[in-house]
Amino acid sequence: MYSGFYNHSNRSIHPNDVKNVLDRAFANHVEKIIITGTTLEESKEVLKIAEQSDNLYITVGCHPTRSNEFETNPDEYYKGLLNLIKENDKKVVAVGECGLDYDRLRFCSVEVQKKYFEKQLELPKETKKPLFLHCRNSYADFADILKRHHDQLYGGVVHSFTGTKEEAKIFTDLGYYIGINGCSLKTQENVDAMVSIPTEFLMIETDCPWCEIKASHAGHKYVKTRMPCIKKENWNEDILVKGRNEPAAIIQVLEIMAATRNEDIYSLADALYQNTKKVFKI
Repeated sequence: MYSGFYNHSNRSIHPNDVKNVLDRAFANHVEKIIITGTTLEESKEVLKIAEQSDNLYITVGCHPTRSNEFETNPDEYYKGLLNLIKENDKKVVAVGECGLDYDRLRFCSVEVQKKYFEKQLELPKETKKPLFLHCRNSYADFADILKRHHDQLYGGVVHSFTGTKEEAKIFTDLGYYIGINGCSLKTQENVDAMVSIPTEFLMIETDCPWCEIKASHAGHKYVKTRMPCIKKENWNEDILVKGRNEPAAIIQVLEIMAATRNEDIYSLADALYQNTKKVFKI
C-alpha cells in the first residue's frame, strides 16, 4: 500500500510514499520502528528500507499463510532465512513473523503451517534471536509447539493478540510478551483480555498498514488523538490515507490502553518502550 498499489492491482494510485510515512512517524514521537518480514523475499525488501535509517529494524521469517513457499525446497528456503539473519545481525532483531493461522486455511493447510512453524523455530536456536509470533484461532497447537521447544528458545512476543485472558496467561507464563494493536481492541472481550495482562508483559504496535482502530471498535471511544485522512484517490503526501494504518497512529492504541487500564499514559508508554528495547535489544 505504501508503494501506491492496493488490492493486488497493477495500477498505481499514488507515488511510493514510504518516506512520507516514516517522516510522519518520527515527527509524531515514534523513535524506533521494527518492520515485519513475512516471506524470504519480503524480508529482503524491508531490509532495504531499514538500511535508510539507524532507527529502523526488521524481522526475518515466513508468515503461516505463506508457508507453502517452503515446499519447493525447504532446506534452501530455511538457509535463505538463516543467512539473511546472520549477514544482517544488527538490523534483524527477531525471527518471524511465524506461527499458525487457522482463520485463513484457504491459503495454507494446518499440516504445512505446523511443519514450517517448527522448522522456523530452529532459526532462534542458531541465531539467539527472539521470536515475532502470529497466532490466529490456533492457540492449543501453537502453545503445544512452543512448549516443546521452550528451553531452546529466546522468548519474544505474540503480536497482534486477539485471544482470551486465559490464552494470554498461557503465553506470559512461558515468558512471552503480548503485542497489542487495533485488532486487539475490537471487542470488549478483547479489551478485557488486554487489561488482564501485567504491564511487564505488554508491548504496543500498529501492524500497519493493517489493524487500524475503527469507530466500530470497543476501544475507539477512548481515542483522543484524531488524525485526518483522505481517500487514496485524493492522495496528499501530508495526510494519512483512509483505511491504511501508519506507525504515527500508535498513539491511538496507547490512549485506549492507558484509559482502560487506568494507568498514566506517560508511565505506560515508557514501560512498553522499555519492554520492547529489552526483548529486541535495540
